[in-house]
Amino acid sequence: MTINKHELSQALLALTTQGVIAYPTESVFGLGCDPDCEVAIRKILDLKQRPAHKGLILIAANIEQLENYADFSSLSSEQLDKIKATWPGPFTWVVPVQTSLSKLVSGDFDSIAVRVTKHPVVQALCEAFGKPIISTSANLSGKDACITATQVEQMFMNNPLLDHVIDQPVTGLENPSQIHDALTGKRLR
Repeated sequence: MTINKHELSQALLALTTQGVIAYPTESVFGLGCDPDCEVAIRKILDLKQRPAHKGLILIAANIEQLENYADFSSLSSEQLDKIKATWPGPFTWVVPVQTSLSKLVSGDFDSIAVRVTKHPVVQALCEAFGKPIISTSANLSGKDACITATQVEQMFMNNPLLDHVIDQPVTGLENPSQIHDALTGKRLR
């Protein structure tokens, strides 16, 4: 499964112009944008009807892309090794946040949820974009997450806040990614 050049260029155009995209992940479709663009982040929150205090996940092609957002230096080498052993893959880790990160991303927390994806389309997208993107399930708050591009289009019915949908399949993980706290090791989801 690969993303074609036209699809990739359309997604990158949206990401670089304060836009929002929908894209496949390991288990569901996600909504994403540039994590450094508050205009785009607000569009995602409005699109989902999600309160900002909950925070959002960042998804990346590699751990290095997350270093400007997550404070990995505050973790022990054992904690960091545990994280690295699960990536790339469907494991999200809650780690201390860089203080410069927008509260629209971290919400009411002093931590940020981050994941290095194994999904080839999202990997290619993040590599081409050169940094992580926001990753939150493609759904209205309280509704089931979409698992196909068609479901995304039906749920958001030509909503002008959604700029582009990447029509590729999810990779078939039946449950949402696991979420663990990096400091305690405790599974949160």
